[in-house]
Amino acid sequence: MEQQEQQDLHFVIISDSVGDTARKVLQAVLAQFPSLTVHMYHYPFIRKMKDLEPVLKEAKELKAFVIHTLVVENLSEFTDDFCEAENLPCYNILKDLVKDISKATGQLPLKRAGALHRLDDEYFNRISAIEFAVKYDDGKDPKGFLDADLVLLGVSRTSKTPLSMFLANKNIKVANLPIMPEASVPEEIWQVDPKKIVGLTNDAEVLNNFRKERMIAYGLSPETIYSDMDRIRAELEYAYDLYNKLGCIVINVSKRSIEETAAIIMSSIEISDTTIIP
Repeated sequence: MEQQEQQDLHFVIISDSVGDTARKVLQAVLAQFPSLTVHMYHYPFIRKMKDLEPVLKEAKELKAFVIHTLVVENLSEFTDDFCEAENLPCYNILKDLVKDISKATGQLPLKRAGALHRLDDEYFNRISAIEFAVKYDDGKDPKGFLDADLVLLGVSRTSKTPLSMFLANKNIKVANLPIMPEASVPEEIWQVDPKKIVGLTNDAEVLNNFRKERMIAYGLSPETIYSDMDRIRAELEYAYDLYNKLGCIVINVSKRSIEETAAIIMSSIEISDTTIIP
């Protein structure tokens, strides 16, 4: 089959809120086409016709794909009609699902712009969880372990802090503690329900590379005790021994993204027996 000539693709993302939903859907689709040259134009908080019209005119000039999550009826329908008239590909991401849920339940949608991001209790709980993660990062205050929804343990470079922040955005209060053979484990850790503790680990070779890169980033020699393989193996052995004593879930993060590790944690918080996920 003859391959078509490569061309740039333009995508105009329109939302009445921050536009994360449409952007993430588009990114998930584009991940299947890594060789494409793509231009994204993001227009959040479009809530009035006077703001929408120039965006659609630009989409027409670019011959762009239009992706929107507009829920205010006149704006949503105007966008769909404009794209149909101008022969522009248009994807109203929420429309079909909203319609089907309404049909199945008999309930009408709110059609309120930015409903997902309103300043409600969930929003403020998320902010509180983020502040908690910052306050109790790297074991700054052992008292935080007793108040946390989740405690992450791990040797250096096992993604404790990024995971804490990611999970905080899911309204989970996370405290984390770096562990090493020379440092005693705070007494509070032994008072935490093992179901709320996750032990993070990594492959020795991966840790070796990460730690060397970190030293180089600091302008130091990559060959230090911090990146020594014997030292790394000793740390991992100490960590596994601690996790076994605590009876907590253990997750190897070496081949996992932050999102994947977080998903495993969120589905496993209630696990009581020690479970190792290689």
